[in-house]
Amino acid sequence: MFGSRSSKEEKAAATDKVSADLSQPRDPQAPKGRPTPKRAVAQSQRKAVVASTGNRKEDAKRARERRRAEMSRQREALASGDERYLPTRDKGPVRRYVRDFVDSRFSVAEMFLPLAVVILVLSMIRQPTIQNVALLLWLGVIVLIILDSIGLLFRLRKALNERFPNEPRRGAVAYGLMRTLQMRRLRLPKPQVKRGERP
Repeated sequence: MFGSRSSKEEKAAATDKVSADLSQPRDPQAPKGRPTPKRAVAQSQRKAVVASTGNRKEDAKRARERRRAEMSRQREALASGDERYLPTRDKGPVRRYVRDFVDSRFSVAEMFLPLAVVILVLSMIRQPTIQNVALLLWLGVIVLIILDSIGLLFRLRKALNERFPNEPRRGAVAYGLMRTLQMRRLRLPKPQVKRGERP
């Protein structure tokens, strides 16, 4: 008798708390700070957010249009750097600082793809000396990329510890290293700082 009443009150309180938490954007690296809602509560919230019209085709069409609008907003945000619509892996001040830190420097890793094409062409030439040069060039590029990445790892970790001592930084250094592997012109979100500029 008494148990059912208290469980209903708990469910109502959990629903109110979860809906209040979902209304405010949260830093993706921050801890959740609330208990995971029960499955029934989460499903009822999902159903409330996506109001069904009763027609399956109409619901699917509306969902497709909503996804398309979200994707176009995300593409524009990746080009302009607008924090509100960026994917969760790119959001937050830590990730923005990492992007600016990487984009402000030249790294050997960003030249990997063009150099790989040149080395591949050289290795296809049927002369042993040219093939040996291509092999040595390949080894040299790999060693330079490894050394440059190790240097960047230590500098970036130190800068993050100084700049964001109390913020969660999990995965930020790996995020920066992956960004160095892309050519500057092809990076998304687009670079917001020039080379040599301090982030």
